[in-house]
Amino acid sequence: MTPYLELLAREASAVEFEGPIIEARAAGADPATIEALEQAKVEALKVRALLKRRARREAELSALYDTAGDLAALRDLDAVLEAIVHRAKQLLATDIAYMTLHDPERGDTYMRVTDGSISAKFQALRLAMGAGLGGLVAQTATPYATADYFADARFRHKDDIDEAVKEEGLVAILGVPLRLGQRVIGVLMAANRSARPFHQEEVSLLASLAAHAAVAIDNARLLQETRNALEELSQAHRTLREHGAAVERAALAHDRMTSLVLRGGGIEDVASVVTDVLGGSLAVLDDLGRAITGEVGELDAGVFEAAQASRALGRTVRRGDLLIASVDVGGEPLCTLILRSDDADGRILERAALVCALMLLFRRSVAEAEGRVRGELLDDLISRPDSPGLADRARRLGVDLSAPHVLVVARHEGQRERAAFWASSQAALGHGLAAGRAGEVVLLLPGENAGAVAQRVAAELTASLHSPATAGASRTSLTGDVPGAYQEARRCAEALIALGRSGEGAGAAELGFVGLLVGDGRDVRGFVTRVLGPVLDYDARRGTALAGTLAAYFGTGGSPSRTAEAMHIHVNTVTQRLDRIGRLLGDGWQEPERALEIQLALRLNRLSHTSTQQTVGPGPI
Repeated sequence: MTPYLELLAREASAVEFEGPIIEARAAGADPATIEALEQAKVEALKVRALLKRRARREAELSALYDTAGDLAALRDLDAVLEAIVHRAKQLLATDIAYMTLHDPERGDTYMRVTDGSISAKFQALRLAMGAGLGGLVAQTATPYATADYFADARFRHKDDIDEAVKEEGLVAILGVPLRLGQRVIGVLMAANRSARPFHQEEVSLLASLAAHAAVAIDNARLLQETRNALEELSQAHRTLREHGAAVERAALAHDRMTSLVLRGGGIEDVASVVTDVLGGSLAVLDDLGRAITGEVGELDAGVFEAAQASRALGRTVRRGDLLIASVDVGGEPLCTLILRSDDADGRILERAALVCALMLLFRRSVAEAEGRVRGELLDDLISRPDSPGLADRARRLGVDLSAPHVLVVARHEGQRERAAFWASSQAALGHGLAAGRAGEVVLLLPGENAGAVAQRVAAELTASLHSPATAGASRTSLTGDVPGAYQEARRCAEALIALGRSGEGAGAAELGFVGLLVGDGRDVRGFVTRVLGPVLDYDARRGTALAGTLAAYFGTGGSPSRTAEAMHIHVNTVTQRLDRIGRLLGDGWQEPERALEIQLALRLNRLSHTSTQQTVGPGPI
C-alpha cells in the first residue's frame, strides 16, 4: 500500500497507479502479490476520485461563496442579471449560459440575459409554459438536464424554439428554476454546443447559484422600487414648487392680456405677451389653418390632429416641442395657437387662445356685416345689372369692377353658414364680392384664369367644409355680361358633378368638349389646340401627316392594317406614326374619354380648315 499512498500524496495521474503492478511483474512476483496490488490499486483510485470530487466541491463552494458576495454588492438589476449568467457559464465551464424571466402579463418566459450567445433569434426567444426545456422548468419548478436536446422527448418541442436552439447550435442543456418562496420568477440555464451529460454535482451547483441569484434579483428590485419612490417624492416636491411659480406667471399674463383687450389691442399684441412670458416662438392660425401672426412652416397631419384633440379636451396638447391650444365655437374651429417651446405653461397658452378667440369673434361679426353688403352688391350685379350706382358701391368696398374678374359658383352640400362665412372672408381678403345661396356660394374675384381660380376655390372650400365643394367659373367684368357669366359658371359646376368630378374646379376651357356645350364663348380653336396642338404643330413644322393618320386610324375602328390600306402606306409606317403620336399626346390618348375628345377635335379642325385640310396620303414620319 505504501507506493499507492505516495502516489495519492503527490496527486499522481491515474496512469501512474499501474506502475507498482508493472514493477512487481517485472521482478517475478507471485500471483497472490499481483492480485493484492490490483486490489490496492482499485482502492487507491477510489480514494483518489473521492479526493478530487471533494476538492472540486470545495472549489465550487468557494466560487459560490464569492458569487454570493459579488451579487450582494451589486445594486443595479441589469448588472446583477449579467453577473449571475456570467458566473454560471464560468462555474459549469459551458459554451453558453442564459436566463429567462417570467412575464406575468403574457404568462410565458422571455430571454432576458445571455452570455456566449451568437444567434439573434435565440436572444429574442419566448417560451410558453411547458414548451421547450426552459418552459418545462418554469412550469414544474424542477431542474431538468438533457445531454441531447433534439433527441429528448420529455418536453414539448415547438418549431420556433427548436429553430432558435438549432441556430445557436446547442446540444446539451441544463436548466434550474429561479424561485422566490413558492413562486418561480425565471429559469437559469447552461448549455454546450456538443453532447455532454450534466452530473448531479453540476445540477446542485447551478441550483445553488440560482437560489442566490433569486434573492439578489429580489433585493435589486426592492432597491430600485425604493429609489423610484424617493424620486417620485422628489419630483412631487419640485412639481409643487413649479406649480406655485406657474400660478404667479399665469396671473401676470392674464392681467396683461385683459389690459390689452380693454385697450383694443390685436392678436399680434397677445402673441407678444405670450412669447414674453413663456419664451419660444408663437403662431396663431385661423379656422382654415392659415397664419394670422407668426410663422409655422410645414405642418404635418399630427399637428392638426393635436389641435382637434385640444378642442375636444379643452386644454393644451403637446406634440414634440410644440404646445398646441385650439378653441372652437359651435363645434367648428375658430383659432389655434402653436407655441414652439421645450418647456412652457400650457394654462397661459389656453388663456391666450380664449382671448384670441374673442377677438376673432368680434372681427367675424364685423366681417359678417360687411359680407352682407358685398353679397347684396353681387346679387344686384347678377339679377339687376342695369341698376344705377353699382360701380360706386363696389368702389366703396375696395372692388375695381373695371378690371378683369372671375365669377365662381361653388356647389356644396349643407353647412350653408360656414360656406357663406368662408366665401365672405375670401371676398374681403381678395378685394372681391361674395354671396351665399341655397346649396352654393357665388364669388366675384379679380383674375383672368377662370380654371385656376375655380380649382383653388374648390380645394380651399372643400378643406374648410370637410366635404366636397365643386366650383365652376367664367371670366367677366362690369362691362361684360355678369348674369351670363353666372349662368356659365353654374353650368360648369353642374357639368363637373354630372361627370362624377365632385370636389374639383374648372372653367369651360378645362372641361374639354363638354366646355364647348356649356360655355358661352364656344372657343373651338382653343379646344382643338388643347387637344391636338402638339400633333398639329409637328405636322406644320415637319410637313408630316400625323393628323391625317390619326383621323384614318379612328375612322377604321383603330386598326393599323386597315389604316394602312386607306392611306396606301405600309403598316409599319402606320405603327411608327402612331408611336410618334403617342409621344406627342402622352399616355392614355387611346382611353375612351380621351379618344372621344381627340376625334371631336379632328373633325372640328377639318371643318374649320376645309380650304387647307391636310391631304391624307403618304408623307414623312
